[in-house]
Parts: sequence; C-alpha cells; structure tokens
Amino acid sequence: MDFKYNPEKTVEAAALFLKWYGNPMKYMGLIKLLYMADRIALDRLAEPITGNQYVSMDYGPVLSEVLDLLHYGPDYDKDNPWLKYISAPKNYTVELLNDPGVDELCEAEEDIIREVYRNYGQLDRFYLADLTHQIFPEWRNPYGSAIPIRIEDILRALGKSEEEIEEIHRHKEQENYLDLLLNN
Repeated sequence: MDFKYNPEKTVEAAALFLKWYGNPMKYMGLIKLLYMADRIALDRLAEPITGNQYVSMDYGPVLSEVLDLLHYGPDYDKDNPWLKYISAPKNYTVELLNDPGVDELCEAEEDIIREVYRNYGQLDRFYLADLTHQIFPEWRNPYGSAIPIRIEDILRALGKSEEEIEEIHRHKEQENYLDLLLNN
C-alpha cells in the first residue's frame, strides 16, 4: 500500500517545525519529527501527512523523498516546493527561507504536527534517533543499508487489525481511482 507523495504538505509540515524551532535545525531531527507526525496521522486519520516512502536506516526511520531532496536538491526534483522554502543543507542543518503557509494542511494535521513538536521538537537528533529504534517496532536495523518500511507494517505496529488495514487499503484504492477519473 502506497500513498501519493504530497510535496506541498511535506514542505508546510517541515516549515512549521522549523518556524517553531527557530532555525537552523539539524535535518536528521527534522526528518524524525516528520516521520513521527506521519505515523500519528496514519493512526488517527488513516493516511500520512506527507505520503513519503519510508526506509529504515542506521539512525532510524527516514522519509526517502525528503532525504533525496536534502542530498541531491534540484538534481532530484527541480520543481519541488521544498527548494523554494527550505535551505540547502549546511553543516547538516536546514533553515526556513520563506513561509509556505499551511493552505494544504487540515486542522487535524496541524494539531498532530504541533503535538509532535511539543513532545519531541527540542530533543537532540541522536536522542531522537535512538528513541525511534526503541519505540517504533517497524524500524529494523539495516546495518549500513536501507530497508523499506511498508505502510502495512506501520499500521500493524500501531495495533491495527488486518481488517482495519484492508479497509484503509480499500479506501486508498478508491481514492486513487477517483483521482485517475478526475485527472483524465
């Protein structure tokens, strides 16, 4: 089961974290906060905020599209709004260049982002990484590599039943079908 990556929501969520933190922020910490927000959204709203693909890496779960943007910038996706609003990494930090606003985020998503920041936003990035190893059973040690984290594995770790997971999957397929019809 995959969700469609939403670059606008991703940059808006990241911008909120950066704004509250007060720039600059170590991007490893930012990635952990975004993952936590997506995970909570999956639990409460049955879909993530960002729609990123997730992987287990040595320092915990990672949003792969965000990591690729940080590593490759415009070479990865020159049209991504991230590049307009968030700086290129410097000394493993990023900062907010411009405020994208929150037009794409719903109130429930903003509340989740606020909750994650309140609970984890001031923690050291390495502490956050260690914490993700302990509290997220879907993370597996990749021993220097990267292992995909499936949405179904996150949902199981959240305690969702197989019936609930199937219902989320069915709802997502219906949404995808409607999107296809509307965009043709």
